[in-house]
Amino acid sequence: SQFMPTVIQVLASDAELEAKVTRIIELELDHLARAPYLPGYIISEVTHHPERARQLIASVTGRAPEDVRPQVVAMLRKQIDARVKSRRMRPIAPEQFVVNLMALCIFPFAARPMIAAMLGMDQQAFEQFIARRRQDLPAFFLGALRP
Repeated sequence: SQFMPTVIQVLASDAELEAKVTRIIELELDHLARAPYLPGYIISEVTHHPERARQLIASVTGRAPEDVRPQVVAMLRKQIDARVKSRRMRPIAPEQFVVNLMALCIFPFAARPMIAAMLGMDQQAFEQFIARRRQDLPAFFLGALRP
């Protein structure tokens, strides 16, 4: 799949941070809408076979994790530091930035049965929930980073 290389390209690009957040949310939610059971499968797989995590990362990115990390972290650190210095953003480690953003997208799919049961959602209601989330997440995520 070209999904992860595209996400990595967006994260490592010099696009504005706000544009990156919006684009990552779009990419992630589009991908998960096409493969809604993938998060559960991946969590199960790496829980039962932790040694496969590196192999999984390499298979979806086309590169070893240690080759991906510096490219993404360096650009995000530069952008975050500039915003912190200009008091437009509170400090956050680039790694936390990425994990928080991805988790906000992935969790509803990974916990879908629990969320659907708690909120009384059928398939259509869950799809509407995700459509609304697509609209709300950029402002929520970026708002959480304001000083």
